Amino acid sequence: MGRKVTVAVSTLNQWALDFEGNMVRILQSILEAKDMGASYRTGPELEVCGYSCEDHFREPDTFLHSWEVLLEVMMSPMCENMLVDVGMPVMHRNVAYNCRVAFFNRQILLIRPKMAMCDDGNYRESRWFTAWTKALQTEEYVLPRMIAQHTGQQTVPFGDAVIATRDTCLGYEICEELWNVRSKHIEMSLAGVELIVNSSGSYMELRKAHITSDLIRNASFKAGGAYLFSNLRGCDGQRVYFNGCSAIALNGEILARGQQFALQDVEVTLATIDLEEIRAYRVSLRSRCMTAASAADYPRIHCDFEMSTHSDIFKTSTPPLNWPIHTPEEEIALGPACWLWDYLRRSGQGGFFLPLSGGVDSSSSAAIVHSMCRQIVQAVQLGDAQVLHDIRQLLADSDYTPDNAAGLCNRLLVTCYMGSVNSSKETRRRAAQLANQVGSYHIEISIDSAVNALLSIFNAVTGLTPRFRTQGGCARQNLALQNMQSRIRMVLAYIFAQLTLWVRNRPGGLLVLGSANVDESLRGYLTKYDCSSADINPIGGISKMDLRRFLTYAKDKFNLPVLESIIDAPPTAELEPLQENGELQQTDEEDMGMTYAELSQYGRLRKQSFCGPYSMFCHLVATWKSDLSPKEVAEKVKHFFLCYAINRHKMTVLTPSVHAESYSPDDNRFDHRPFLYRPNWSWQFKAIDDEAEKLQPIYTPSSAQLRPSSEDLLLSTQRSSHLDDSKHSSPLSSASASASIDVGISTAAVPLPGAAAPGGLSKKPSGYSKVHVNVLGKIKDRTGIPV
Repeated sequence: MGRKVTVAVSTLNQWALDFEGNMVRILQSILEAKDMGASYRTGPELEVCGYSCEDHFREPDTFLHSWEVLLEVMMSPMCENMLVDVGMPVMHRNVAYNCRVAFFNRQILLIRPKMAMCDDGNYRESRWFTAWTKALQTEEYVLPRMIAQHTGQQTVPFGDAVIATRDTCLGYEICEELWNVRSKHIEMSLAGVELIVNSSGSYMELRKAHITSDLIRNASFKAGGAYLFSNLRGCDGQRVYFNGCSAIALNGEILARGQQFALQDVEVTLATIDLEEIRAYRVSLRSRCMTAASAADYPRIHCDFEMSTHSDIFKTSTPPLNWPIHTPEEEIALGPACWLWDYLRRSGQGGFFLPLSGGVDSSSSAAIVHSMCRQIVQAVQLGDAQVLHDIRQLLADSDYTPDNAAGLCNRLLVTCYMGSVNSSKETRRRAAQLANQVGSYHIEISIDSAVNALLSIFNAVTGLTPRFRTQGGCARQNLALQNMQSRIRMVLAYIFAQLTLWVRNRPGGLLVLGSANVDESLRGYLTKYDCSSADINPIGGISKMDLRRFLTYAKDKFNLPVLESIIDAPPTAELEPLQENGELQQTDEEDMGMTYAELSQYGRLRKQSFCGPYSMFCHLVATWKSDLSPKEVAEKVKHFFLCYAINRHKMTVLTPSVHAESYSPDDNRFDHRPFLYRPNWSWQFKAIDDEAEKLQPIYTPSSAQLRPSSEDLLLSTQRSSHLDDSKHSSPLSSASASASIDVGISTAAVPLPGAAAPGGLSKKPSGYSKVHVNVLGKIKDRTGIPV
């Protein structure tokens, strides 16, 4: 008997309910694994039907078609003399389970249900599946008739068991079981299981990829043995991008690892493992041996198959691997770009339309599309026939072969600068330069005639004409004029998205891209149904601070020198008239009443640390004690929660975006909190005020410096300037009172009595502070109670 086994883990880009396509990709992975000499193949979680079927898991059709696909795969000659398992939903005694189905030579060996559900983050598995709770037990599962007719089996084992071949033993964990505090791999290893197999559906978050690799490595280090991890990759129909990174570990070392981001639909990762290395490692751990001697025995399903061969003495074992981990900037460049590619090719549209303002956010969206084009060109040059087929189909050009990113970007991306009398020459110039450098098809339009037309209609009905605050108008007039510009841009974006390809003599339409970052969504610094309302948003799950770092990276990596001036440009929405000398009247952080660095702090405390107003104050009063007094911290926290409450309703219409940040406020499924609040937080704010009164007499500032900059308030040691995109959104300069009139209006900063100036900003003679104080007494929440 031999001692070396070659095993394969598969990374698949599946699509929810695409049974035919999913089956083809599963078979391709089996064929590739077999051609490369593997005797065992495993794949990702729920690979047969796709992970994100959601409430389709309650439909009998989903279970029926999964069995039909399994039958096709199992009967395929590709699977002969190879141990294979696939992931699919199975209903047992009227209970739905998330399962692995293992088979060998047209015989099902075991159906192993998942034993720990995942219900945090974007996961809601308990809505559709039930955990198998009968540890070390199996029951007889009655096979569907169509399976029984081909296999001759009437029943198969269903439950918590392992498979014993003639030369080794393998057992299963499914995704969450690796993360669970009582991971099954410890029990299995003590029972003599040498190959632990995990099928997963783990999605991308910035700075998360190393966690999975650490868990895999540590599992094999502590328990000894081999750990085989298969993960999905890509967008299968939801906001998440599955993370790839399938890997094989042995005794604490990674032997092989798949890519995190790629356009390949199928990637097979192999390793050759010497079983004697597992046995020698385990027997050397004396405390483990003593524990194993009294361990409970697992039910074993015997398979008359040798995974090794008798003549493997000259076969080389796979050595340990060192691999680089992507930086957050690289993850932003690659992850959302791959998500866009999946979304584009599966939507059947002909490209993207992006309102390009010349600021950080929309420029980030443009750079991500450019990154997508670079990856497409690279994949085609490496011979990926599927990518070439898809791009030709998208462009309706059967002879086209992309050879450079800029040329492809010109076909896939239309950028549009939507200027007005309030726009500056600098933003127009930056937008045009960036479009030229990324290669997009660029157009420039003016929205002034549309604005004047709407104002004339309003005047005809009311006899009144609203004015900006700098022209003598009140806060409500000022807000309405800003919102009108933003919403006109949204309407024009969809008109041009639908008709630009018609103008260019191409079929189809374009997907409208949004450019609102995660911090502005959290704060509500966007207008309902303006340019934040798009088809999809590649940066909606990314913080402003990370976007600036990404642009710094993209400037050199993608050779886009104009990004330097975009990063250095002053942040402004350009929705109010310019000053007489042409300089900006409006800045975003001043309008918001907080910096983007502070927003990241608030967001992480609210979501990751589960802080309400009082808990957040207690945390920040210690964190910021060297720079801010307790009363100043109190006003900042109250100001954030006021703005959050007034604007939370906007999350109900937030443009779908790739999930990337762990404090995302997206209420689709990740952030389940109300969208209708009583924003005066009377009980909570009183608790903060009482605590601040107690602390104020004993507060001793450690330095005499001026108000801290936003970087000083960050827990992170990294420093960055506070610049923003021209949002085409409508910050409320002074009228939170409007929120009690129309919940659809954009709202912005309204400092509470005694509030300090925004962090890093001294009071300027712009009238900002005075205007806010003047309207403060008029602010009411939606119940009519003064705030």
